Amino acid sequence: MRQVSVVVDDVARNAVSPVAGVVGKLDSDSFAPKNGKIDLQPIEDAQPAVAKATRTLTKADRDADAIDTNRTLSPVTTAVAELRNALQTASAQADGANRIVQLAPAMLGHDGDRNYLLLFQNNAELRAGGGIPGSVALLQAHDGSLALQNQAAGSSFGPYDQPVLPLSADTTGLYGKITGEYMQDVTLTPRFDVSAKLAQAMWKQKFGQQVDGVLAMDPVTLSYILKATGPVQLPTGDTLTSDNAVKLLLSDVYAKYPDPTMQDAFFAAAASSVFEKVSTGGFDTKKFIAALALGSDEGRLRLWSATKGEQSRISGTAVAGELPTVSKAARQFGVYLNDGTGSKMDYYLDKTVSVGSSVCRKDGRPTSVVEVTLKNSAPADAATSLPEYVTGGGAFGTEPGKIKTLIAVYAPENAIYLGATQDGKEAALQTATDGGHPVAQLQTMLAPGQSVTFRVVFLGQAKYAKAAVQAMSTPGVDQAETEPLSFECSNPTHAG
Repeated sequence: MRQVSVVVDDVARNAVSPVAGVVGKLDSDSFAPKNGKIDLQPIEDAQPAVAKATRTLTKADRDADAIDTNRTLSPVTTAVAELRNALQTASAQADGANRIVQLAPAMLGHDGDRNYLLLFQNNAELRAGGGIPGSVALLQAHDGSLALQNQAAGSSFGPYDQPVLPLSADTTGLYGKITGEYMQDVTLTPRFDVSAKLAQAMWKQKFGQQVDGVLAMDPVTLSYILKATGPVQLPTGDTLTSDNAVKLLLSDVYAKYPDPTMQDAFFAAAASSVFEKVSTGGFDTKKFIAALALGSDEGRLRLWSATKGEQSRISGTAVAGELPTVSKAARQFGVYLNDGTGSKMDYYLDKTVSVGSSVCRKDGRPTSVVEVTLKNSAPADAATSLPEYVTGGGAFGTEPGKIKTLIAVYAPENAIYLGATQDGKEAALQTATDGGHPVAQLQTMLAPGQSVTFRVVFLGQAKYAKAAVQAMSTPGVDQAETEPLSFECSNPTHAG
C-alpha cells in the first residue's frame, strides 16, 4: 500500500499537476487552423510540462510493475492490477501526445519554412508500403500555415538508368532495382524510410529541390478526413464525400476518364480541394484527429523526417512504417502485398490475415503460424466489363480479369523459417532476409471468384514465448482486423 501511495503521489505531483497548468490552453482545437494558420505558440509552451508528465508516467509504470503482490490480500492485488493497467494506458497515451507536442512546432515551420513531399497512394494497385504513388505534391509549412504547391504525376518520375540511391542487397533481392528507378515503385519495400529517401532523391533530380520530409496517405484516409470536413466540390463538377471517395477515386474514375492524363488531373484536383478545406480550418477538429488516428492505425498514413532528431521521435510510432518488432509484450509479423498485374485490379482483392502461436518444443521456443487468404472478388465478366486500364489488357502478361499478387510474410528478427503451404500443399516460394527479418515470398494468380490460402511457419525465441502475437499488413481498400489462429503442433502448416 505504501508503494502504491508513492506511485500515485508522484503521478499527481509530477504528471497531473504540470499538465493541468497548460490543458486550458491546449486541447484538440489547438491543432485547428484559424485564418489558414495553426497557432504554434501554445503547443510550444506546453512542451516542458508534457515532457515531464511523460517521464513521470513512464517511471510510474515501471514502479507499479515492480510491486510484489505474491502475498498480498485479494483487494490489494486487484487494486495494484488496476493501477498497472491504468498507468500502462496513460503512459502510452502520454508518450504519443509528447511526440506530437515536441514535433509539431518545428515540423510546421515555427523555426523556419519546411517543405514536404506528399505521396498520394493508390490502393487499386498495391505496393507493400500501401499503394502505387499515383500523384506527388509539394507541401510547404510556414509558421503553422500549410500550402499545397507543385503537383506532378507519379508516372512522370523515371525510369532512371540506375537507382537514384544505393539499394541494399536485401531490397534488390526481394523487390528489384526498379524500387529506386520509378517513383511508382518506391513503396515496393515496406520500409517507409527507404521509400521516403528514394522519393526525396527523385524529387530533387526532377525539380532541384531538397524536401525536409515525406508524408504518404491513401484515398481511404481521405474518406475518413471527409467525415470531418463534409463534402468537397471538385473543379470537375464531382462532389467528393466520405461515402463515395474510395469508389470514385479507386474505381469509377477509370470508367469516367479513360485518358490517364485526365485521371492524374482528377486525383490532383481531389487532393488539392480537400487540402484547401483542411488548411482553412473548415472541419470538425475531433473528427479530423480521429480520422488521422484511424488512418495511422490501419497503416495508411506514413511520415518520415530528414531531420535525425525528429525521425527518432517518429520511430516506433504507427506512422513510421517500420518492419515488425519483437519484445516481451508482443511479437509482430508483417504481411506485405505487391501488385504484379500492372493495373488497377487490386480494388477487387480481398484479404484476410490470421496469426497464432504455441510452444510445441521442449526447449520452450514458440512456433508461430501466419495465414493469408486472398480472393479475387471482381465480376465474372471482368475481362470485358471493366475498362482496359483497370484490367491491364494483358499488357504485362496477366490475362484480363485476373489478379497477380506477390505476398511477402516477414517474421521478427532472429526467427527461423520452418515451412509453408498453399491451399494445404507444399508451397513453391522464395526465402530471403530483410534487415535480419526472415521473409517468405510467393506469387499468386487469381481469376474472378478464385481464392488462395497461404500458411507460413516460423520458430521464435524462447524468451519471447509468452508475448502476444500480432500481424500488420498492407492496407487495401478494406483493412480487417487480424484474426486469431489455432493449429495442431503436429502439423502447423495445415488447417485443423
